[in-house]
Amino acid sequence: MKNAFAIVTLSAVLSACATRPPVQPPAAADAAPAAAAAAGTAAASAGAPAGTAAAVDAGETLPDNVLTSDMLYRITKAELEFKQGEWQGPFMTMMALAQQTRDPRLAKRAADMALVAKQGPEAMSAIRLWRTLAPDSEEAAQYFLGFAVVGDELTEVEPIFARRLARAQGPARAVAMFQMQQLLLRAPDHAAAFAVQERVLAPYDTMVESHLILAQGAFALKDMARAREEADKAAAIDPASELAAMTQAQVSGDIDTALKVLSAFLDRHPKAREARAAYARVLIDAKQPEAARQQFLVLLKDQPDNLATLYALGVMGMQSNDLAGAESYFTRFVGVLEQQPDDERDPSKVLLILAQLAEQRGDLDAALKWLDKVDRSDEKMYFAARLKWAVLTARQGQLDAARKELAQLTASGADEQAQIFQTDAQVLRDAGDTTTAFMVLQKAVKRFPDNPDLLYDYALGAEKVGQMELMETALRQVMIAAPDNQHAYNALGYALAERNERLPEALALVEKALEIAPGDPFIMDSMGWVQFRLGKLDQAETYLRRAYAVRSDPEIAVHLGEVLFARGDVAGARKLWQEAHAKDPKNDALKETLARLNQRLTTDRANQTP
Repeated sequence: MKNAFAIVTLSAVLSACATRPPVQPPAAADAAPAAAAAAGTAAASAGAPAGTAAAVDAGETLPDNVLTSDMLYRITKAELEFKQGEWQGPFMTMMALAQQTRDPRLAKRAADMALVAKQGPEAMSAIRLWRTLAPDSEEAAQYFLGFAVVGDELTEVEPIFARRLARAQGPARAVAMFQMQQLLLRAPDHAAAFAVQERVLAPYDTMVESHLILAQGAFALKDMARAREEADKAAAIDPASELAAMTQAQVSGDIDTALKVLSAFLDRHPKAREARAAYARVLIDAKQPEAARQQFLVLLKDQPDNLATLYALGVMGMQSNDLAGAESYFTRFVGVLEQQPDDERDPSKVLLILAQLAEQRGDLDAALKWLDKVDRSDEKMYFAARLKWAVLTARQGQLDAARKELAQLTASGADEQAQIFQTDAQVLRDAGDTTTAFMVLQKAVKRFPDNPDLLYDYALGAEKVGQMELMETALRQVMIAAPDNQHAYNALGYALAERNERLPEALALVEKALEIAPGDPFIMDSMGWVQFRLGKLDQAETYLRRAYAVRSDPEIAVHLGEVLFARGDVAGARKLWQEAHAKDPKNDALKETLARLNQRLTTDRANQTP
């Protein structure tokens, strides 16, 4: 079985009591405050007011030093140099002063400097000195463990882990076990890390957490027999443990067995929320979406404002095309988050989804309101929201307001600047000003000539203004820059077919696009259109029906309608054209086709001329 579902990560489940991430060293911009703290180290030892001293780790015993004018000068000079971008001199100064004064805070500052400068060996030297000066410091141990594990120095960390577990009592011991597991996940040699866990956990064979961690480790090493053995031991120790049941399911070897394990556990413990959520996720992987939805509904009934459940039901609603249901769940998600802010959850993605759903049902005002709620704190989401805001605002006829928004939008790099140009061209094109849209793209390509997405839009813009040679040149540039860009092959193949030119080449281009993205309905549409131009009506109808089944797009309906019309199925053609007209009355392809075939769409079909 492919590892398609990750039911549980033990350290994540106990995130509230898991080890905190390594303390981030101060950035260079924070060097001045750090200088004051470092100077305060010696000042405090010399009897200065306590408020001037740096924070002291509970495990650090500070030496009795006198702050001399020379020491103060050297510390201040080192911090100023570090702020200016130098690291080696300031690092050596702090190391020398730490050795001279035996003050662990100066060794920590040296380590921070090396970390900011991304100098691993120097950082490790400073951390070793820090631990020597403060052997009982938990912070120093945490720094050391992080570096030693990543550096595969596991023989040094093993006794530290063993001492931690031996000292911990009661529930704290389980927490220490999961902290060890989290740290050892970073080790490059996973087998060696697992061996460390085996030895350190051996004295605690009666603890369920010990076997859960070993089951996870064996599973990561693909030792499925050992993983199942350890998971079963955990479940035997505590049959009511949700973690044990979920781990048994995860390491079982196949989805059917996982479902049986979780179903049986829920029969015995129907209130087990984490196990039920895991069961629902496995049902999704087993292609049983309705059964999964029922499990999430059980969870929602028990906790109507649970954000994870609301989000899951919203996603499932979109996947099942229950867009009204999805919108309802996502709206509740945002409402709950507004009433009960959660630092770990950002509503930006959901707000963008709600804007999309509102747009799909034609409520542009609602879509714009959702977009306005996206906060600036998530820069990427905010940028995407403002681009979409401009598109929808222009669609409401406020072109100037849309373009003003784009002109004021701040881009974080070349890619985002190119996206602003592309969106500006899009709103102009949607407003019917294809010439200005092309000029915008022309200007953008001069600034960003190597951006494939921009080149692609430029090619389509060139086609709109009749510059077919420019279009082909740009698309071939995209094919060189991004050989797997199916859109470039498809666009050129379709353009040739549309002009009824170089049809064998058009066929080869669309075949290449279809090879890259076989399920893309628009590429299937292009293939159907090429086959129609080649006179192969059976093949054309097959491709176009497949495309329309995947996506009932008006343009696909227009093409399929013309194929049916050519085959004499006038009623079928008109039905499709009516569907296209209902979705997009202003569709250019529909207008051109009806005019060319001398057809009119009226409510009185008897008056239509075949």
